[in-house]
Amino acid sequence: MKTISTTAIAIALMSISPMATATETMNDDNTAAAQAEAQADDGIPGPEQDPYIWLEEARSEKALEWVEAENTRTLAVLEADPRFEALKNEALAIFDSEDRIPYVSFRPDGLYNFWQDKQNPKGLLRRTTIESYKTENPEWETILDVDALAKEEGKEWVYKGSTCLPPALQKCMIALSDGGEDATIMREFDMTTKSFVEGGFELPEKSQGGIQWVDEDTLMVGRDFGEGTLTDSEYPFTTRVWKRGTDIADAKEIFRGESNDVWAGASLLRDNEGTIHATTAFRGVSFHESEYFWLNPENYEWVKLDIPKKASPYGIVDEHLLYSTDVDWEVDGQTFPADSLIAVNLEEWKADPNGAKKTLVWAPAERQTKRGGAITGNALFVAMLDNVVGKILQFNFKDGAWVSEEVALPDNATVGIATSSDETDQIMFTVTDFLNPTTLYYSDGSGEPEIIKTSPSRFDPAGMDVEQHEATSKDGTKIPYFIVKPKGMEMNGETATLMTGYGGFQVPRLPAYLATTGKMWLEKGGAYVLANLRGGGEFGPGWHQSAIRENKQRTWDDFIAVGQDLVDKGFTSPEHLGIQGGSQGGLLVGTAFTQRPDLFGAAIVQIPLFDMLRFHLIGRGASWIGEYGDPRIPEQRAWIEGYSPYQKIVKGVDYPTPFLWASTADDRTHPAHARKGAAKLKELGQPYYYFEDTVGGHSGGVDNEQRAKLQALQYVYLMQRLMDDDAGSGD
Repeated sequence: MKTISTTAIAIALMSISPMATATETMNDDNTAAAQAEAQADDGIPGPEQDPYIWLEEARSEKALEWVEAENTRTLAVLEADPRFEALKNEALAIFDSEDRIPYVSFRPDGLYNFWQDKQNPKGLLRRTTIESYKTENPEWETILDVDALAKEEGKEWVYKGSTCLPPALQKCMIALSDGGEDATIMREFDMTTKSFVEGGFELPEKSQGGIQWVDEDTLMVGRDFGEGTLTDSEYPFTTRVWKRGTDIADAKEIFRGESNDVWAGASLLRDNEGTIHATTAFRGVSFHESEYFWLNPENYEWVKLDIPKKASPYGIVDEHLLYSTDVDWEVDGQTFPADSLIAVNLEEWKADPNGAKKTLVWAPAERQTKRGGAITGNALFVAMLDNVVGKILQFNFKDGAWVSEEVALPDNATVGIATSSDETDQIMFTVTDFLNPTTLYYSDGSGEPEIIKTSPSRFDPAGMDVEQHEATSKDGTKIPYFIVKPKGMEMNGETATLMTGYGGFQVPRLPAYLATTGKMWLEKGGAYVLANLRGGGEFGPGWHQSAIRENKQRTWDDFIAVGQDLVDKGFTSPEHLGIQGGSQGGLLVGTAFTQRPDLFGAAIVQIPLFDMLRFHLIGRGASWIGEYGDPRIPEQRAWIEGYSPYQKIVKGVDYPTPFLWASTADDRTHPAHARKGAAKLKELGQPYYYFEDTVGGHSGGVDNEQRAKLQALQYVYLMQRLMDDDAGSGD
């Protein structure tokens, strides 16, 4: 399946990375302090200004002792709450449920699914047929039992996906993480024999990066190859061609970026039949900007593609190569607007990539934006948002022109592309909203999509309303938000309300079924708010680019404006208003409760960015300079210092008892951010909670038991802070 996402890299910050991560940073107690002292001349806080730099050592003995003490203190309060076990059981029942939709990917030998439940906490990779999948109880064939593998090898293996050789997709490199961090090892696996290949390709050292198959005996590899092969952001920037039976150390390097790139590497341009049409490469010169290259097959020299840095190849459709652009692109007197799709004839492009004629495939109307797509055997499908409502368009090149038609799916919902087949016209779509469980639609191209599976209800939506409102941000911009609330709710400010958002990296936050939130919060009488903030992708590239770098404060202003609007309209009051967010969303929550501590009664800060004056030195932080700015540059440090939550925790302010949590194995944002925030609060005598999961990586727990525990801890905290009789009374 070739599923395309214009925000794939950005989503890596939130949950799943298309590139696995490099070696974990800061491996001994002296590294962070030495690094901090080296930055002193740049105005970056060192040990004298920051007494908690030692918490940046993820697994130092001192840091882990601190974590253990904090966990003990927090669990003693939250697990002791009589509601904790019931909430945990509610979450676990949802996560372990056998009747949830088993999402699949199409492969020539069947439909593949990765499944976790109570009996298989680490998961099973399994397959079935389309005929069986359409039944109520599909018959599954186990391909890889990760629990059995972990037990056999004495590792905490977490399955991180596979990369397979097209078109058969039988020879694969499987990525495994020990404990959930982004960095993985990779091993060759045969889907036919359902076993690892003895003496096959193996990358045993954990690293960020990945591979592509050239043929059954050749891989293109972008990994940590030792000194001089990782960027300042600690991602690979070289690519080698590795032949079977040879040492990876002897593999020939074919592309090299620069150490100050975010990441760089080479790849193959394939069509839906697996045919290689070109070798390409990219240099991520910032998180949002890349330079692309084409390898001339006649002289084997790299040719830079003449495209904007915020444009990229999108895929091959109907013998055309498509580009996507996030900025206006002027070519030969024609301007292609930002967020449009542009096509060039594939053969013309292969003869002269920079001279091939470009034509418009699609351009957005006002408040429209595309949010990914998929290429089947005979068509391109693009998911798009129209004023935050989803729809799918199908594109084909017919009679010398591009034509499109809307796919027949329900209106006023969030729709997406779940999976598609490269070889056939098979495709599946998801349709969801806040109160209605996700429905999976299937089409083989012969007719309109039909319902193939529906997720069961996890909570009772009776008596609940969904409304959309707007808040006015500090600069006058209208910021939309959704509220899910009890019908007929009295506007007396007494409803416990949980507000969330993201507002970064052009990632949209959209209405989706609230399975655990519905059961654990809405059914208990709470309300839920989703804010569509600038910096996100709800209204296209412009919505994102208007709130980055020197304008990043706009994101925080938008979130605060929504919170204030909820209070002003009587939906809730500060003592009953809580906020929650993870990663960039954790930074969002951190800025909100430090800038407006009077507006919130609770704040859940999940796996956050928090110390923004040192973010470029912690975890993968340097890769996000394009979003926030560079603290080493005085002008840009001034933007960041104005909102960095760690520095904004000061004496004499009454903060709303935040709950910060992180994962020791998170090698992306790094647990140091949350740790240091908690330590600073403790120093000032401010009440807070801190919890750190010792495994789990950037998205939290690696199995359903851990995920349920994290859910229960957070909802107990919210109930204590926002629902109980003494809510908002302080600690």
